[in-house]
Amino acid sequence: MRLFTIITLTITGLLFTACGTGNKAASELFEIKLEGNKTQFQQNENVGISIANKKNIEIEAVSYAIDDKEIQLSNNKINLDMPVLGSKTLKANITYDGKTEAITKEIKILSSKSPEVYTYEIINEFPHDQKAFTQGLEFYKDTLYESTGRKGQSTIRKIDFKTGKILNQINLEDTYFGEGITILNDKLYMLTWQSGIGFIYNVNTFEKIDSFKYGASKEGWGFTNDGKELYKSDGSEKIWLLNPDTLAEEGHIETVTNKSIFNKANELEYVNGKIYANVWQKESMMIIDATSGAIEGVINFSGLKDKVTKHAGLDVLNGVAYNPSRNTFFITGKNWSKLFEVKIVKK
Repeated sequence: MRLFTIITLTITGLLFTACGTGNKAASELFEIKLEGNKTQFQQNENVGISIANKKNIEIEAVSYAIDDKEIQLSNNKINLDMPVLGSKTLKANITYDGKTEAITKEIKILSSKSPEVYTYEIINEFPHDQKAFTQGLEFYKDTLYESTGRKGQSTIRKIDFKTGKILNQINLEDTYFGEGITILNDKLYMLTWQSGIGFIYNVNTFEKIDSFKYGASKEGWGFTNDGKELYKSDGSEKIWLLNPDTLAEEGHIETVTNKSIFNKANELEYVNGKIYANVWQKESMMIIDATSGAIEGVINFSGLKDKVTKHAGLDVLNGVAYNPSRNTFFITGKNWSKLFEVKIVKK
């Protein structure tokens, strides 16, 4: 009897191994295969796709999705017409043995075009406080506002841009390193660098209204808005979209070219569907599509720093503000003695 039981269990085990999949995860049984074994593609590219069936198991059905949006299969190809670019998770939902399980593959979807190159024309030069370690710059109701950084030196300022005169100023506590600002509906939102906290002020009185904590974003760098949402850079490849009422991070875009994902966006300015972003530590600026994240242009600001007073504390270009009534941009840098009004032109 005992021998019979052992033989029966052995045969049952062999049948299970031969005919079933046991407790193996779907990733051990299947793999997503992409044309050319690539993991990096361009927007709207048609890519051949298949499932590598490692154990020759009968597959009943397969469907594909990116960002939980189902992608239709046509002639064994998928079209990567994603509206938002960057790092993505490609998912295959595979039905086999009467069950459906998912396997994934990490891919990157980049821009379909290389960035265009722009330069600048100086329209005017105005005085600027060369002690200001500029972090944020923004026009609101035709008045210029500026934030400055470094612990013990961080401020928010209301400025007469023509004379450089400071009309109003408040100082942050010495523990905070001030970063970018943006203004929406008479509220001035300010970031700090590595403290994980931002502040909200009444733009007319500079009275502090509230504070907010960051979510998944790493740090506070640049800030801007499109009239509805706030955009925040954090030193990574991501620009975060924040709800101006709750300050919750409700999504993000990634800054990409046709060749790679880029992670140097600093000070930000939103103009007509585009985000103009200083490139950290460079004399240049990106023009980013605010929906897709595609870097559509690069502005070369080389030579601008040569026009300011040379001194020991002189630092990099940082600070961009658009004046809609003049249809021009205002550019400065950290501890620069001048504020430049410029037009951006294609090279």
